[in-house]
Amino acid sequence: MIAYFDMFSGISGDMTLGALMDLGVPADWLRGELSRVLTGFRLKTSQVYQHHLKATDVVVDGVEEDPVSRNYKEIKTLIENSSLPEKVKVNSLSAFKKIAEAESIIHGKDIETIHFHEIGGIDSLVDIIGSFLCVGYLGIHETYASCIPLGSGVVSCAHGTIPVPVPATMAILKGIPVISSDATTEIVTPTGAAIIATLATSFGNMPEMILKQVGYGSGKRETGSNLPNLLRIVLGEATKNQKKHGIAVQKETICVVKTNVDDMNPEVSGFLMEILFEHKALDVCYSPVQMKKNRPGLQIEVMCQKADVDKIVHIILTQTPSIGVRYHECERAFLLRETVEVETVFGKLQVKKITNPDNSIRFVPEYEVAKKVAKEKKMPLKDVYQQISCDANLLDPISLTGIDTEYRTAQ
Repeated sequence: MIAYFDMFSGISGDMTLGALMDLGVPADWLRGELSRVLTGFRLKTSQVYQHHLKATDVVVDGVEEDPVSRNYKEIKTLIENSSLPEKVKVNSLSAFKKIAEAESIIHGKDIETIHFHEIGGIDSLVDIIGSFLCVGYLGIHETYASCIPLGSGVVSCAHGTIPVPVPATMAILKGIPVISSDATTEIVTPTGAAIIATLATSFGNMPEMILKQVGYGSGKRETGSNLPNLLRIVLGEATKNQKKHGIAVQKETICVVKTNVDDMNPEVSGFLMEILFEHKALDVCYSPVQMKKNRPGLQIEVMCQKADVDKIVHIILTQTPSIGVRYHECERAFLLRETVEVETVFGKLQVKKITNPDNSIRFVPEYEVAKKVAKEKKMPLKDVYQQISCDANLLDPISLTGIDTEYRTAQ
């Protein structure tokens, strides 16, 4: 099954759990599965209406004696020592690691000892672990998502009053396309951000599918938006076209920004490319063009997410002599890839694991990694590439250690 998370009003843990249960996950089954790792809670569900749309509202109750603050090491041990399905363990650990890394950077503390305040309570554990259990129950093998709308204003938490989106949410969503909304409060929580960042392989328009079911999960806040505070999850099956090309072929809508210059110092082009990549450009390329008055010039073309267009345009108009740019939206298809670690003759190294259209796997060395090895070993770069590729492609995929999904990298 394919799932599409339509986050028109953001996402939180309870909204995700509610929408997945609205798709048909029995509450009794979920309670039983959660009892493998958690005790002392009650899971209450009810049908609510927002803007005349029926949705499932989930409340985790009976947690008065639960310690609100747990550190990442405690949560990690709790999940690892449970009898949960392996896939649920992997996803849950990945989601909590994203939150821990975000909190660690923000507060300047070690990841193992970082304390989750609101997120460390049993209700958040239920939301995160429960959501991944529901994904397994529904047979969802591929998850897509819309761009993520962000709220505004301030929110009170254990650290005081802080601006929305809260720093943890912003850190978790790094590298993911976001857009503004008319909401005047928090509509994307760190829990919700971690869940969708773990599940989704691409962000943008709904993929081609045979629609089977739609579920709605209710949020609990008055958002100040014209839209109902709901999360919609669309469930469907792959079309014949998708099955033919395999789920490895991802699709999304991006923007292409172009401009032509005939009076730019060539030394600026290298610096410009670095700055553009630092500000989330997906790809940058230069092409020679013949311009007016028969002048040789340079065409600058940048691929980026829709949410980053204004930033990319500003950089081009600031860093180059250009007095105008043009841009348009376009669809792109790309292969699913992720960064993994493999054992090689040079030790454990990072490589790209790429899924081909027929769902076979190939491995490609990372340039910076190969360059470092070539310098240390005083070897030709081409020989290092060949050796790493040979070692990686001989490995059993089970021996791989996943690091992070690169759902949108163009290189």
